[in-house]
Amino acid sequence: MATTKRAAPHSKKAPATADAAAPPAKRTRRKKAPAEGSRGLPAGVLLAGPVPPEVESLAHAIQEDGGSVLAIYRDPLGAHPTLLAGLPLDRVEPTPFQRDLSEAHAQKLATVLDKIGIFLDPIIAFRRPDGRYWTPNGRHRLEAMKRLGGRALVALVVPDERVAYQILALNTEKAHNVRERAIEVIRMARSLADAGSDRAEKDFSFEFEEPALLTLGLCYEARPRFSGGSYHGVLRASDAFLDLPLPEALARREAQAERLLELDDRVTEIAAELKARGFESPFLKPFVVARLNPLRFRKGAAMAVDDVLDRMLDAAHAFDVGRVRPEQIARTGGPPMEEAA
Repeated sequence: MATTKRAAPHSKKAPATADAAAPPAKRTRRKKAPAEGSRGLPAGVLLAGPVPPEVESLAHAIQEDGGSVLAIYRDPLGAHPTLLAGLPLDRVEPTPFQRDLSEAHAQKLATVLDKIGIFLDPIIAFRRPDGRYWTPNGRHRLEAMKRLGGRALVALVVPDERVAYQILALNTEKAHNVRERAIEVIRMARSLADAGSDRAEKDFSFEFEEPALLTLGLCYEARPRFSGGSYHGVLRASDAFLDLPLPEALARREAQAERLLELDDRVTEIAAELKARGFESPFLKPFVVARLNPLRFRKGAAMAVDDVLDRMLDAAHAFDVGRVRPEQIARTGGPPMEEAA
């Protein structure tokens, strides 16, 4: 007599649950680091290869300007032709949109150079059509050599003038604070707009570093002692580069800057009212800005900068200093490090 084969007790599949049906979580793939020694040119071929005609013309122009070409080589990372040259000091000047000279830094650098008696750190420069040389990152070295009575300095001369607008990435002489970065960026934007650039503001995201610096730069131009560090975080979290030609983008940012200055006027009034009530903290303005910031309750939620400024202005005009308690101000961590620099 045939028997019916019974399935093993655990062979029956359990019904799928929601968790079981869910796909496995994606693992974030780490970007693979390039293999050591796999990128760029080997050291032995930096002087090899043909010299492009535009580089030959630049070398000839440097000699005509009273300088000397010490070497023409290809840079080891991107193989771009570069000239190591001696330039007459009186032909070199900083880019006009660079940050202001730090007297203390220039004097300290001059003292050090005078003591060691050797100029070891070439500047970066490019040649202007009028035979002048602009440096985006050598202002203090240039000034130090002038103070020492120098006649020449050594430069890495690049054929591409776009390097002049990559100042924030190239400047390694002295750390920038928020004010210096913002002023440089807005000066660069004006220079590019005046030169007739029809490119959009967003196309200069590398040169400008972050959109907040453009608006802050306009505020610093109007008010040199503006407390930009207090608002930097708010703008950085809400602002974005504009898809508008630079002249139009600057007009839009000027309107933003006016509203930010209006907000700052009210924040200053609130801080004065708090001080009149006996609050003596040096962090009153950062405290007020933090209380007005609508992003503090929106974890991960985006908000456009115009909406942020609207809400902050409304909150500032409705701010009640009578509801502020001493312990609230005591918890304020103080202004950003850049503002204290």
